[in-house]
Amino acid sequence: MSNLDFEINKELGECYLFMGEWDKAEEYYKKAVVSDAVHPDPYLGLATIAVQKGDIDDALTLYRKAESIAPSDKSLGGIGLVLMEQGKHEEAFDCFIKALELNPQNMLLINTAVQEAHYLNRLPDVMPSLKSALELNPELHAVRFALIGCLVHQGNESEALVQLETLLSLKPDHEEAKELYDALKNQ
Repeated sequence: MSNLDFEINKELGECYLFMGEWDKAEEYYKKAVVSDAVHPDPYLGLATIAVQKGDIDDALTLYRKAESIAPSDKSLGGIGLVLMEQGKHEEAFDCFIKALELNPQNMLLINTAVQEAHYLNRLPDVMPSLKSALELNPELHAVRFALIGCLVHQGNESEALVQLETLLSLKPDHEEAKELYDALKNQ
C-alpha cells in the first residue's frame, strides 16, 4: 500500500470518528495501520474509539502504542485520561505534566492537570506548566486565573495580586478577578 492509501484511510477514519460512526472509523483506521504501522495518528483514533466503546484497557494500549511511535501531548494526555479513569491519579498527573512540556497551550490538559493537582494536593507542581503557557501567550486569561487560584491556595497573596493586576490590565471586565482582587486587597 502507498502513502496515499495511508492518508486516505486516515482521513476517512477521522471523518467517520467526527460523525460518531465508530465501526466505520475503526475500519479505516485499521486500514491506515496496515499501510503505515509507524504513524501514531491511526492509533490515536483507535484509542478514541476504544474510549467511546468503554474499553479503557484497549485505549491505554493504543495510546501507549502511539506514544512509542512519536511522543505527543495527545498520546500522553490520552494515557493520563485513561489512568485517571482507572483511579491512578498520580501517574495520570505525571502524564499531564509531561504532555504540557510538549504543548504548554493544550487547554484541555491544562484544565485537567489543574483539577488533578488540586485533587492530589500538588498545586505547586502544576504552576510551572501554567507559567509556561502564559509565557507563550499572556492572553490566556483562564490559565492566568487558574494560576492565581493556585497562588491563593498556597498562601502567596502578594504574587496573586500581581497576577490579578496583570489579568485586569489585559481584561478589565473580568468580574471574578475584580472580586478576588478587592477581597485580597481588603485583607
